Amino acid sequence: PAAVSDGVVEDCQAIARSLLTHLDVVGLFGIELFLTQDEQVLVNEIAPRTHNSGHFSLDACETSQFAQILRAVCDLPLGSTAMTSPAAVMVNLLGFETAESDYQEKRDRLLAFPQAHLYWYGKRQSRPGRKLGHVTVLLEDVQEAEAVAGAIEAIWQADH
Repeated sequence: PAAVSDGVVEDCQAIARSLLTHLDVVGLFGIELFLTQDEQVLVNEIAPRTHNSGHFSLDACETSQFAQILRAVCDLPLGSTAMTSPAAVMVNLLGFETAESDYQEKRDRLLAFPQAHLYWYGKRQSRPGRKLGHVTVLLEDVQEAEAVAGAIEAIWQADH
């Protein structure tokens, strides 16, 4: 879900169909895309598994990527991936320093966002770029996503 033009949506769908068809994919497959300022869609990463870019599905979709892969492996019918919220934003919580901390105060501040869902991976040792967790915030409008993501990052990066 993103506030993008119909042309960008069509480009994303065409890229996904082409990759999945040419690689003869069966099962869950993550495709992480970037959008340039001039609306060019770029493939950043592909993964034949659940992917962090789909973690928002835990809170914002009828069937999460994790439930979906279990359904596929167990030969059960796939679930609906429809959004259960008008919009959502998910931000990875990456280490920004070398330290030993659970960042509880920052996590508490993030949980103060209405409709926030925080996932902490139990890692006490932080180093720059290490993924420590993620937070998803359910939104009423996709137009709120950029401001909410910025506010989350400001809290996470505060004092550093």
